[in-house]
Amino acid sequence: MSFDGVFTHAMTNELAPLLTGGRLSRISQPYPNELILTLRSKRHNYPLLLSAHPSYARLQVTEIPFVNPEKPTNFTMTLRKYLDGAILKTVQQMQNDRVVHLTFTARNEIGDLEDLVLVIEMMGRHSNIILVNQANHKIIDTIRHVGHDQNRYRLLLPGAEYIAPPKQSLANPFQENKPFYLSLPKTADIFAQAKQLQKTYQGFGFDTAVELATRLNQATDKQSTWQNFFATIAQKPEPTITEDTNKKKRQFSPCKFVSESGKQTTYPSLSLMLDDFYRNKAQLDRVRQQGSELIRLVHNEIKKNKKKYRKLEKTLANSEKADTYRIKGELLTTYLNHVKRGMTTITLPNFYAAEKPTKISLSNQLSPSQNAQKYFTKYQKLKHAVHFVKQQLGETQAEIDYFQGILTQIEIAAPEDLQDIQTELRQQGYLKSKQKQKKRRHKLSQPEAFYASDGTKILVGKNNLQNDRLTLKKARKTDIWLHTKNIPGSHVVIMAADPSETTKLEAANLAAYYSKARLSASVPVDVVAIKKVHKPKGAKPGFVIYTGQKTLSVTPDEKLVQKLRQPPMKK
Repeated sequence: MSFDGVFTHAMTNELAPLLTGGRLSRISQPYPNELILTLRSKRHNYPLLLSAHPSYARLQVTEIPFVNPEKPTNFTMTLRKYLDGAILKTVQQMQNDRVVHLTFTARNEIGDLEDLVLVIEMMGRHSNIILVNQANHKIIDTIRHVGHDQNRYRLLLPGAEYIAPPKQSLANPFQENKPFYLSLPKTADIFAQAKQLQKTYQGFGFDTAVELATRLNQATDKQSTWQNFFATIAQKPEPTITEDTNKKKRQFSPCKFVSESGKQTTYPSLSLMLDDFYRNKAQLDRVRQQGSELIRLVHNEIKKNKKKYRKLEKTLANSEKADTYRIKGELLTTYLNHVKRGMTTITLPNFYAAEKPTKISLSNQLSPSQNAQKYFTKYQKLKHAVHFVKQQLGETQAEIDYFQGILTQIEIAAPEDLQDIQTELRQQGYLKSKQKQKKRRHKLSQPEAFYASDGTKILVGKNNLQNDRLTLKKARKTDIWLHTKNIPGSHVVIMAADPSETTKLEAANLAAYYSKARLSASVPVDVVAIKKVHKPKGAKPGFVIYTGQKTLSVTPDEKLVQKLRQPPMKK
């Protein structure tokens, strides 16, 4: 389901009793289009995510950790100035639209109380977050500035008057003031009926309209069906994710949709459901946004090295013709008296091939002996090149493997891991610092901790620097090390000398999940003691060799990975 007006209604009803009256204790903007407002309410901290992302705009409480940028944005500083310590007065949806007003009571510079409204508009590419002074309706600041050149109707700039998005003259389905649905005839064309509902009622995404059209077509009492659906949304939602593996489709909804086919999983709250739904999608997008420079660099390096590899292969193929040049040189030397200056070709009997006539190209600028010497020179050059070319092929393939490994690490990285990868590429000389001034030394992030079913701790490195530190420094010689067999991926260490087979399988699942083979059905994972893992002298970060391994075969399971994130319950 899209985050439409109906879902916004359900989310507003979930957040209002939870957050109203809470004090705003922290404001941060970890990503360009997203805010985290930490509200202290009922003796609990709630990180409220406000997203104005063009594809993932939403409002929810999130449990996904985030890392603040070193320097806060101007919008963050403005919010801190006006809202730090403010009390959340109301959480209100505008009609049944994708617009929510968070009204705060705060003290101004002279200590007087004033009401400020933080407006979140979740409207695709027009999404925005706007701080408005309720008394004069003036905009204090916005997360995205919109001038007249972008929107003639609404100017979204500091100092401008806040104008609400254009209202649609459609009925609010929660108020049932226009029972158009009663006149809908039963039809096989559910999609056409869904479009009619969208044209009549406010806040219907297409999937919501399809669901209602399906229910109305199956109903004997349309009015009760309609009322029950919206009563469930408003009062007792059943947050559900429906996954259809055949269609490779995953949808979320505020209740179980009969129009969706596939496995349905329910959640305790809408926010927890959205965390699960967007965990990978939103994170991958954040990584792509923040790591675009790294991704471009890595792709360019892979492209450059693959081109070099093809050239080296061509050179190696040519070097295999070295004996041909030697034979032609010997034939010219043997029959030197048959060769005349000025000739461009000559055919001579090849005594290495039963006197078979062999055509030899000549330079008309060289003497007969110089032509023969030219072929001997080519022979010697190609003969000596074979060893060098083979060495270069090995080094070039190692570079390709290295950068494909880096690309895999970017794909599985959290946004906070990107700085480690950037540091590594800078240390290896692939990335130059744009700033000449000295920066404070980057502190490497720690490997992620997981816990097996029996409570055994498992550590997973997310990049080469983490992998090196985990394998070569943090792990004990008796600990167990895992890595996907001949596939780029993370180093995984079981912090135990003799783990159970179940723990090994769970750790192998982590190794498979945090690898290039994440989407594969069967992934081979090598298991070996740390003492048998070694790093060759001069090897690149993350590269190790090992012996005496056993290989397990597992299928990556995301649900198991999420389960292993939870630390064991204290007895």
